[in-house]
Amino acid sequence: MTDTTATATSRPTFDTVAVGDTIPEQSFRLTRLDLVKYAGASGDFNIIHWNERVARSVGLPNVIAHGMLTMATAGRLVTEWAGDPGAVAEYGVRFTNMVPVPDDDEGATVVVSGVVATKDDEARTVRVDLTATTGGAKVLGRAQAVVRLP
Repeated sequence: MTDTTATATSRPTFDTVAVGDTIPEQSFRLTRLDLVKYAGASGDFNIIHWNERVARSVGLPNVIAHGMLTMATAGRLVTEWAGDPGAVAEYGVRFTNMVPVPDDDEGATVVVSGVVATKDDEARTVRVDLTATTGGAKVLGRAQAVVRLP
């Protein structure tokens, strides 16, 4: 296995990437301000994403990040690695756990890593399997992106 980190001047190419190559983990911080911004952009103003009292009253550990925001945050690992968000041809996840955002300042950290799981020679795509955790708990299952590489 090799580390397939892309730099600002280089992008992974289909011919240089192999099954088993890893994309080094990155940490992404989500704050309550991010939740408010996402709510405005998405139109999802569910109160559990911004009101701690209500979130706790319904049995949640705290305010929680939107599932789709968590998914998008994990997808950043692939788009940054590929060097082009348009290279992602398919992306899907299963939501397995919540991302509690404990307070305004601390926020929550989502840690994401990836591995090249398959290559499709005909389509010149790779499937990247992602692992996303917060506080050591896995938050996404079957997180997979199909990426078209040059």
